[in-house]
Amino acid sequence: MGVGLAKFSSLERYSSRASSHFCDLDLEDDEDYYSLKTFEEGNEEEELKPVPLPLPLAKPKGSSRLSIILLDQGLSTVYKRLFAVCLALNITGLVLAATGHFPYARRRAALFSIGNILTLTLCRSEAFLRIVFWLAVNILGWSWVPLRLKTATTSLLQSIGGIHSSCGLSSIAWLIYALVLTLKDKENTSPEIIGVASVILYLLCLSSLAAFPLVRHLHHNIFEKTHRFAGWTALGFLWAFILLTISFDPKTKSYSNRLGSRLIKQEEFWLTLVITVLIIIPWVTVRRVPVKVSAPSGHASIIKFEGGVKAGILGRISTSPLSEWHAFGIISDGKKEHMMLAGAVGDFTKSLVSNPPGHLWVRQVHFAGLPYLVNMFDRVLLVATGSGICVFLSFILQESPADVCLLWVAKGIEQNFGKEIKEMVSGCHKEKVIVHDTAVLGRPNVSQMSVDAARSWRSQVVIVTSNPEGSRDVVKACKAAGIPAFGPIWDS
Repeated sequence: MGVGLAKFSSLERYSSRASSHFCDLDLEDDEDYYSLKTFEEGNEEEELKPVPLPLPLAKPKGSSRLSIILLDQGLSTVYKRLFAVCLALNITGLVLAATGHFPYARRRAALFSIGNILTLTLCRSEAFLRIVFWLAVNILGWSWVPLRLKTATTSLLQSIGGIHSSCGLSSIAWLIYALVLTLKDKENTSPEIIGVASVILYLLCLSSLAAFPLVRHLHHNIFEKTHRFAGWTALGFLWAFILLTISFDPKTKSYSNRLGSRLIKQEEFWLTLVITVLIIIPWVTVRRVPVKVSAPSGHASIIKFEGGVKAGILGRISTSPLSEWHAFGIISDGKKEHMMLAGAVGDFTKSLVSNPPGHLWVRQVHFAGLPYLVNMFDRVLLVATGSGICVFLSFILQESPADVCLLWVAKGIEQNFGKEIKEMVSGCHKEKVIVHDTAVLGRPNVSQMSVDAARSWRSQVVIVTSNPEGSRDVVKACKAAGIPAFGPIWDS
């Protein structure tokens, strides 16, 4: 191997100016090449001379961030395959129902629409997915479980957003079909039922349009608010739709007040009840809690909370819970406290530096994501650029089922991330941490570094947290070398 990565350099004493962009690796050459998504801690300190690294990685040309997100990940990703399979199943059901070969679906088209809404809700329920991820780790986290099964499960859970998106479109298609059938049989329904169903259809369409990748990428706040409030409003109208359809008597053209026994016999009622519970769960755990916010530099803030948290868990914070929430990786040794490292790259995170709050709103039930699945493997290389270190540091600070090695590439460690983060990283075992400060050593070929480190560590899998370009390059390089690798994907 060209470089002894197991003995790679750690944090060194140096003098360099802080980066004007929190996640830059090399300010002079590239203002936004390896930006970050989440943050955590972990490493060691040792006075070593800089080790020569591979030649700098040339910046890709002619690729926008959106094209990287949507196209460069491939047209046959697991996400897109799940989307296509789910959509194909629904289209098949619709065609069979419309041609008279699926009479149950023809009679209960609205039920199939509600079933799709339930499925898409499950795919975004943090409480439900926390259980699913926990089961995956505890069932498949044994050494004797085939690696292929573990990586396939990781791909599936990471790409479950494909099912969410497909079910959103499918619910609209089934509702349109139900409305068409209802309009053909106006004599046996009421204007109120048709009106309420039409409103639900409009809200579902509005929510889906707001989630369209281009809108979501360019106007994320609009997407988040529209998705949330249109969804809540649609749920309210869905309850009205169920009560109206169950209580309406087509013979007398009137509504009955005796709903009890009828209601509990209807599948639509139970599906909608489960949807409602899933949506309510995260909101009953919302609390306003005291926090300690410090700013190691003008480019980042550290937010501290009471209580330890397991490795691989993420959390959400907000100053206005009905407006927007911000997800960050959690740094914790699993004991008395946990923290988040927030780079000052947006209005919210910049305000944490300029006007540190004493309290923040949190969801007390934290959620699991790709980093949590590290616990399913035996040996893992964790690759982070910039503040992407955040969610990985807990694996170094506390005991984990996986034996992990951390590769962190960032600029101006102490200047940008603060002394506390540096000391956390410095205190870790020498052979488990590779730190490359670009202010001292220059910008490296992160992809080649990752491949070499994975081979040296004998990693079963590589998990990377970087910006879309960085994640794509590392994942591609590792897969080309025959090493399974995963990174953040669009709508994961």
